[in-house]
Amino acid sequence: MNQTELYLMITVTGRDRLADFVTLYKDKGLDVHWITLGSGTAKEQMLRYLALDKTEKAVCMSILTGRKWLEVKRAMSVRLRIEAPGIGIAFVVPLSSVAGKRELMFLTEGQDYWKGEEKTLKGTQQELLIAIGNQGYSEDIMDAARAAGARGGTIIHARGTGMDKAERFLGISLGSEKDVVLIVTATETKKAMMHSIMEKAGPGSKAGAVVFSLPVEDTAGMRLHPQSEETEEA
Repeated sequence: MNQTELYLMITVTGRDRLADFVTLYKDKGLDVHWITLGSGTAKEQMLRYLALDKTEKAVCMSILTGRKWLEVKRAMSVRLRIEAPGIGIAFVVPLSSVAGKRELMFLTEGQDYWKGEEKTLKGTQQELLIAIGNQGYSEDIMDAARAAGARGGTIIHARGTGMDKAERFLGISLGSEKDVVLIVTATETKKAMMHSIMEKAGPGSKAGAVVFSLPVEDTAGMRLHPQSEETEEA
C-alpha cells in the first residue's frame, strides 16, 4: 500500500455499532463520511458461526490516505476488536481521481495530503464515478453526466457527516441528507464527465455535488462504447 495515496474506505457493521466506528474515525481526524443502511444476506447457519444475531447493516464510506488507513486499522483492532466475530469489516479501494482542488482539501483535511487538483491511476479501461450531492438533486447530477456521454446510473440515499466543514472549504452550506450517484464509464470519457458534473451540479449549485472515481478492472453486461455497425461473432 502506498501511504501517500488516497483510498475509499468502506465499513460494514451492525447498525447498533455504527456510532462506535464513527467516533473512532472522528478521533483519528476523519470527519467526512457518507452513511447508508443495508441488510446482510448470510444464512442463519453462517450468522451463528460469525456470532451475528442481526442482519441489519450500516455502510460507511470515507476518504483517507494509506498512512491514515494504517493508523485507523490499528485503532479498530485495539479499541473495537474488529477481528472478533460480529463486529464488522472495513476495507479500502484505491481512488483514481478527485475532481476539484478545494473538494480534495475538503475530503482530506488533517491528513497531510497536498497533491494537485486531480490524481490519476492509469491502466484500467473503465472507471466508477461516485458523485455525492444533496438529496433530491440526483437528476441534476445525472443530467450533467449525460451531457458528457453517460447513459445511466444508480442512486443510493445516504446521510453525510462533517458537512459543516463544507462552508470553510467550498464557501457553501451542504445538507446532511445525500444522494449518492454511481456511474460506470470508459476511462477516456471519465474526465469530461467529472468536469461536467462539477460545472453543472457541483459546489455552488443546489446539488452541491463532489465527485471522485475508482478504477474498474472489468465489466460484464455493459456497453461503454457505441456499438459498431459490424458485430463480431461470439
